Amino acid sequence: MYKLLKISMLFLIFILNESCNSPNPNFIDVQNDDGDVIVDLPRTADDVRNDFQNFDFQPGINDVSLESTTEGLFWNFRIIIPEEAGPLNKKPLIFSLHGGAQNVSPNAHKSTDCLITPALDGIIDAFIISPNSNAKLWYDPSNQIQILALFDLATSYLPIDIDKTAITGYSDGGNGSWFYAQYFSSMFSAAIPMATSYNTKKSNGSIEKIEIPLYVIHGADDLLFPVATTQGYVEESIAAGSDIQFFIAPGLDHYAVCDYTPYLRDAAQWLVSNIWN
Repeated sequence: MYKLLKISMLFLIFILNESCNSPNPNFIDVQNDDGDVIVDLPRTADDVRNDFQNFDFQPGINDVSLESTTEGLFWNFRIIIPEEAGPLNKKPLIFSLHGGAQNVSPNAHKSTDCLITPALDGIIDAFIISPNSNAKLWYDPSNQIQILALFDLATSYLPIDIDKTAITGYSDGGNGSWFYAQYFSSMFSAAIPMATSYNTKKSNGSIEKIEIPLYVIHGADDLLFPVATTQGYVEESIAAGSDIQFFIAPGLDHYAVCDYTPYLRDAAQWLVSNIWN
């Protein structure tokens, strides 16, 4: 309960900051009987919550566009609802972050059939949220707001087991999953980065322990992110006290995204057997 309240408070802080910093907030003119404007009401976090609650989510794939508190800024995401989910049968939650640094595709979040869905099939019956990065890096402040907000909305209004949450991603999405494991560890019980090159060293040169376990997967033939570089980052983080399992996928290059499926299936089994048991 404490974790959920903490995340809710973070969501409200972020969402209010977003509204205050927006040059074009969505104002609604409230007028008196003479037609004079007497007050301006911006779109609020409550409006976002109400819109989320009004979506008619169905079991299976739901592709959603949710307006934030900033006029014209929409969070586009796919949410996959488990068939048997309900108040008496809560399910895990997994965030899946797509690859492609600053990916401009409006459908980037719809690529769930390639990796995350087949990897979890028969192992974890979970809510899957796959957001669109809006052509920005996953640790861009706007995407931090999006991830925190979607986490808060999902755990507030859907039958999710708050003790069984994880984040995964590929390439830039893998870097994002590292980032949220490092800086928002209270949200997730584990992270599964794939094909990444993420340095946990801070600007002052320090490396701190990551508070949740990670299962890192990397292709042996990745030329974009050489495996030796990623392994070095992993070893530095382990030396700082982090709990990291590191697996090298033989023969896989950086663009063999779907071929990571059996390795992600192993990671899903690790989640069930070692983290959520």
